[in-house]
Amino acid sequence: MSVAEPRRIVLFRHAKADWPQVTDHERPLAERGRTDAAVAGRRLADSGIPFDLALCSTATRTRETWKLAVHEFPHRPKTVYEERLYEATPGELIAVLNEIPDDVQNVIMIGHNPSIHGLADIACGAAEGDARERMNRRGFPAAAFAVVTFDGSWKTVEPGAGTLVDYWAPSD
Repeated sequence: MSVAEPRRIVLFRHAKADWPQVTDHERPLAERGRTDAAVAGRRLADSGIPFDLALCSTATRTRETWKLAVHEFPHRPKTVYEERLYEATPGELIAVLNEIPDDVQNVIMIGHNPSIHGLADIACGAAEGDARERMNRRGFPAAAFAVVTFDGSWKTVEPGAGTLVDYWAPSD
């Protein structure tokens, strides 16, 4: 693949988590979260984006979200469970993206707020249609995702380099 072809990153916040007596890292999905994760997965599958790589936080709720969402996909991309996505800053998420090999075109990152929303906000110097308005109005609720495109190598991902082309959140 050429670095001249646009790349896509989907920034996907985990679905609604439950609050049992466990550590934050081990929190599972709530019933609503399980439903919303599958709905988000169907929406992502309908987008037609052929994901090459999934980067998923190691937290229980992100792993469960990904398992339910990817079940809806026509093919399962390579999945890497990445400890650095848990409690990361947007800058730390960019550093992870900068390490992706150039033969990868489409990536989905399953993580947490406020970093996923922060990255969606700072990475996009431009937006198509009303995507930014919808994201700003709704915030980044559980199971929401943003689709960002950019040109160049993964090493060139930085604030303002991308274009927000889609935003979706489950209805309340």
